[in-house]
Amino acid sequence: MRIAWRQAKGGDRRLTLTVAWCECGFICPSDRARLEVLFADPTGRGAMPMIYLDHNATTPIDPAVLEAMLPFLRGEFGNPSSAYALGRRAGEAIARARGEVARLIGAGPEEIVFTGSATEATNLAIRGAIGNDRHRTGVVTTSIEHPATDSCCNLLECSGHPVHRVGVGTNGILAPGRVAEVLHDGTALVTIIHAQNEIGTIQPVGEIARLAKRHGALVHTDAAQSVGKIPVDVDALAVDLLTIAGHKLYGPKGVGALFVRKETAISPLMVGAGQEHGLRPGTENVANIVGLGAACALAAQTLGQFAGQMRKLSLTLLARLQAEVPGLRLVGDAQQRLPNTLNVLFPDATGRAVLDACPDLMASTGSACHAESEQPSSILTALGIPPGIALGAVRLSLGRSSTAADVERAAYQLSAAWRRVRA
Repeated sequence: MRIAWRQAKGGDRRLTLTVAWCECGFICPSDRARLEVLFADPTGRGAMPMIYLDHNATTPIDPAVLEAMLPFLRGEFGNPSSAYALGRRAGEAIARARGEVARLIGAGPEEIVFTGSATEATNLAIRGAIGNDRHRTGVVTTSIEHPATDSCCNLLECSGHPVHRVGVGTNGILAPGRVAEVLHDGTALVTIIHAQNEIGTIQPVGEIARLAKRHGALVHTDAAQSVGKIPVDVDALAVDLLTIAGHKLYGPKGVGALFVRKETAISPLMVGAGQEHGLRPGTENVANIVGLGAACALAAQTLGQFAGQMRKLSLTLLARLQAEVPGLRLVGDAQQRLPNTLNVLFPDATGRAVLDACPDLMASTGSACHAESEQPSSILTALGIPPGIALGAVRLSLGRSSTAADVERAAYQLSAAWRRVRA
């Protein structure tokens, strides 16, 4: 293996790593000492950048998105409900953003409702869809939902609504036939996550939605993780309601959106002056809404480029880890998954211990850590993974700025950390 670091030109302080691997693809023992020195500090000046592989948790605001937002954080501060020019410009900016969000998912602008977060959008979808028909009270969901969906279902269950949680296969994919078994004419809503946030598996939402429509049920999908990473089209998915998160696709935090198909009746959770078609009253957060629109416009332009890039890098990262960590296991289906997401199980060690031994790497375990103990992720145990093995989970989610050098450094640091903590 040949390895070399180069300082970027033009005053850029970042470093570029060039690696030529042995034909076997493994890090040979004779190379390990060299890699340890290089990855610890290639310049000897403490200049190594951190590696961010937690893009499923949040993404940085893209510079173009920030540029679009700034006027509305400065001079363009008008209330979009005001009749004079300053207010009209704010209203026009919201209208443009609504169109940009709609175009990304194949919807009409009038079908987009802006919210304060994806969690709020999901609450509006699920809780707002229940109660409009007293003969339809049931909810069908899965065992691998985001807490926003699961908590809404728990709330409805406590109010007397029957909730069916359908289990997924060991590959993290929901079989449509299992949903068909619990659907009936009393089902009001089917709510299915599109791409699972911890393991990245993509659910067959379109097929499930068509089954639900035979029984007259509404269909909601939480697409917070998929929008901006893979093509999402509301007609192909056949959904009535779809959740979007701004900060998952290089937009700001504190803004989300809900697609509400035309003619779909849901009830607001709040009352007020009637903004957002009466479904989300309150003066709009113009700057953040503009940011979400700009992020969606950017995603529409770059989706193909970055999806392919992230898939290639994630496969390289997985291959490097599997070569260096015997018994390392990928969680979830290897094909039907987000291009940027890996959830791997380190044998004979906890994911928390491995990450704690990688101070330069930012990633997550997918488990709920408590003061004196670790609990395995309920998503992993829902796949039938024993709790002790599930504690070895590390989620690695790449982004647009992830590089081959990041992947090589991350693979080395994780494998070296695993060897240390299990020793």
